[in-house]
Amino acid sequence: MKRSEINAAIKWSIELLDKNNFKLPRFAYWTMDEWEKNKDKIDTLREVMAGWDITDFGSGKFDEIGAILFTIRNGKLGKPGVGSPYAEKILIFKEGQRLPIHYHIEKTEDIINRGEGTMEMRFYLKKEDGSVDYESDVTYYSDGIPCVAKAGETVYITRGNSVRLVPYVNHTFGAKMGDGPLIAGEVSKVNDDNTDNYFAEPTARFADIEEDEPVLYPLCNEYDKWFPKND
Repeated sequence: MKRSEINAAIKWSIELLDKNNFKLPRFAYWTMDEWEKNKDKIDTLREVMAGWDITDFGSGKFDEIGAILFTIRNGKLGKPGVGSPYAEKILIFKEGQRLPIHYHIEKTEDIINRGEGTMEMRFYLKKEDGSVDYESDVTYYSDGIPCVAKAGETVYITRGNSVRLVPYVNHTFGAKMGDGPLIAGEVSKVNDDNTDNYFAEPTARFADIEEDEPVLYPLCNEYDKWFPKND
């Protein structure tokens, strides 16, 4: 991805969240100078990877497979004293944009439609050999209510409603085409995006970036690059 795409995506996201009266923590809006001034205070943010996360998952097709994420709070697996004992994210999708099919081993998560468009989701079980089961029905819970979907069936989640995703269930979700952008919330166990995403599609979790213009806001995996710790 180009840095200009990332900068534009963050500015667009902030405007969309403002329109929906949803404010992020103060560090979401820090300039690079403010990050530099506060770099001695960001150890927890750095370790739990809180902040902006813009990725096309290596697809080269950001408007189709990709997402704009902001991790509001998180902890550290194996380090209960770091951060919080749970995680919260906001995921923002352009119309028609979705995540690649994936599952988690550690994380259980509730995905909530927080505003704007309609969220569409698809589920698949995992076979013993690790491959995707494209045939078996999937039982899932929506706000505590048990539901059943055929493998790959599109499930629509409207505003205020949610789905709980449990370990080893493959899933993909994003914004329904024709209904505009989507603001989704995630409430989950502590998670590590470097180790607990198992993709069924060819992906790279974080995008390679072409620096075609100055950085407006650093991404959560860039803190060591732009604000290295002092020895």
